[in-house]
Amino acid sequence: MPRRLRLGMIGGGQGAFIGAVHRIASRIDDRYDLLAGCLSSTADRALASAKEIGIDPSRSYPDFKTMAKEEAQREDGVEVVSIVTPNHMHAGPSIEFLKQDVNVICDKPLTATMEDAHSLYKAVKESKAKFFLSHNYTGYPVVREMRRIVQEGTLGKIRVLKGSYLQGWLGKKEEDTGENKQAEWRTDPKRSGAAGAVGDIGSHTMHLLEFVTGLKVQEVAADLTTFVEGRKLDDDASILIRLNNKAKGSLSISQVAIGEENNLKISIYGERGAIHWEQENPNFARMSIDGKLDQIITRGGPIHKESSMANIRIPPGHPEGYLEGFAQIYSDAADIIQNIGNAKELIKILPNIEEGLHIMKFINATVQSSNSNSQWISIE
Repeated sequence: MPRRLRLGMIGGGQGAFIGAVHRIASRIDDRYDLLAGCLSSTADRALASAKEIGIDPSRSYPDFKTMAKEEAQREDGVEVVSIVTPNHMHAGPSIEFLKQDVNVICDKPLTATMEDAHSLYKAVKESKAKFFLSHNYTGYPVVREMRRIVQEGTLGKIRVLKGSYLQGWLGKKEEDTGENKQAEWRTDPKRSGAAGAVGDIGSHTMHLLEFVTGLKVQEVAADLTTFVEGRKLDDDASILIRLNNKAKGSLSISQVAIGEENNLKISIYGERGAIHWEQENPNFARMSIDGKLDQIITRGGPIHKESSMANIRIPPGHPEGYLEGFAQIYSDAADIIQNIGNAKELIKILPNIEEGLHIMKFINATVQSSNSNSQWISIE
């Protein structure tokens, strides 16, 4: 068993959702020790949060710049930092730690603005440290096996991609209740960025389709809508996409689909077959090959091939899901940082700065398209 990496965290204090998810994920495979943090934008709240989760108060910092500087001077300073802040605070902390050659695991999307995205891209290229983006759905074993199946050509040349991500939690103006911190920042253009639902969950859908197929979105024609009166960002979107290899597709994105919880689905259609997957039942996928009976791909099936990078933690029939998907990203990042196991292959599939910048271009192109009466816009 390799030694645990020393982990720090920016954001994720009291009242935050995604910070707790990242902390659990970092511990599942026992690859990290969380030792330091700047868990809130206020020093008192950061300290209270640190004490609550067991971080030594002397390593609770009032701001990320102080943390980066002081941790870099310690012999036992953090080797990896998790960035789990709202989008507008991804770039600043990431850049500060990259300057100190500390590895970064950053929540998605990359940043709130293209200017910040390019600044972060430059910092990654100038640093000796590694940068990872936590698109957690790419950590699911069945998703990785689908990637192997599709990219090995089982379905033939890919023709059509369909993705939908439907939630209902923003069906009312939750951001005005004062009780929903997630709704407040995710619907605020200053903190979330140019897009709402598209940046939050549309980015997941687009990236997952690209991850499985190996194709890249090149153009978009988008219709973004804000259904809840007074909301500042989109809460629903219909997006047509054109990809390389002449493939085409569509995305249906909504956070006002009442009754939906986390209904993410993808379907990929090729010349010889198709494959389908649903996040709410993530341990199974259905594959159709022309002229043959449908096949069910399961997490318990023969998917332990090196080429799929699909890791299984518990016996078949005991479902793995959301937290384990995050944990896979953390464990893979640890392998890459420590250069052990399948590090050389994992670095090819783990979401990185190039994909982060590409997704930011996608998000901004959808906004531009929608503002231009849904004209086709190149994401470049």
